[in-house]
Amino acid sequence: MNFIYSDFVIGFFVNFILIYLFCRVPLMTKGGWICAGVLGSILWGCLSWQGWMSVVFYLLFGSLVTKIGYKFKKEQGIAEKRGGRRGPENVWGSAATGLVLAMMTKFNPANEVFFKVGFAASFSAKLADTFGSEIGKRFGKDTYLITSLKKVERGTEGGISLEGTLASIFGSIFMAFIMLRLSIISTKYHFIVVLVSGFFATLSESIIGAKFQNKYKLSNELVNAIQTSIASVLAIFSLISYSYFLN
Repeated sequence: MNFIYSDFVIGFFVNFILIYLFCRVPLMTKGGWICAGVLGSILWGCLSWQGWMSVVFYLLFGSLVTKIGYKFKKEQGIAEKRGGRRGPENVWGSAATGLVLAMMTKFNPANEVFFKVGFAASFSAKLADTFGSEIGKRFGKDTYLITSLKKVERGTEGGISLEGTLASIFGSIFMAFIMLRLSIISTKYHFIVVLVSGFFATLSESIIGAKFQNKYKLSNELVNAIQTSIASVLAIFSLISYSYFLN
């Protein structure tokens, strides 16, 4: 227990120092940095530096891809608000599912592998969504509504393009690779499960956007949380099914 407690203390001080040094970098709002510090401290305590680093990679590359063609997207009225800086709602919308699963590795260590795969899938889905959305809005030649394949304007909820879809696949593969290299996941099968679950959850998010987001006035953050939850459930269910058939 003392060892676990020390991990949280280390996580807190590492995050405090880094946020103090980098808080002026325009990646987040002030509130976003505070929430990121809370998130990072808990992740370090639950999944050590590897879990923390995986989310740092997600934040870094998600923020960088948001900046690609930002001037063009702003002129079109489809750019992320606040110059792409993440606020508290963005942090928790993207990471709440992963945070719960990271905490479950401590509450139920016997099923740690399942929770880690779900954790990895949630961030694979989110980076896939960010890559697809930002690349698609900037470089997508034609955008189609995923539910009807009717041609729509860039930035339409539920709209997809070939360029954005390919970027989503790359984002999912890239995040799954990061999770594998950091030993959050440990096998090739885990890698496949994470990237496939992440990509399919991204397609599901587009369907939700097309059919339900405007109808029920769902916030982007809530849709993000639903998307990451879908990815985690798909990944964990796939792993449980695989383990069942092996036995």
